[in-house]
Amino acid sequence: MALQSMINCRRGDEMPPSGPVPEQSHDMLIHVDNEASINQTALELSTRSCVADEEVEEEEEEEESDS
Repeated sequence: MALQSMINCRRGDEMPPSGPVPEQSHDMLIHVDNEASINQTALELSTRSCVADEEVEEEEEEEESDS
């Protein structure tokens, strides 16, 4: 819809936007922002678990070498 508006604007025959379109665009931006936040959180959690696993392995190796 936004692309069509840009094309029409360049042609000079832009139609005025209807009321629901800005609300839909706003909702879509919120959805995209929420999805990005969720992806970032998932990445951080997976990174933390990998780091924690590596620390446990290092501790186990240290205990084995001490024995």
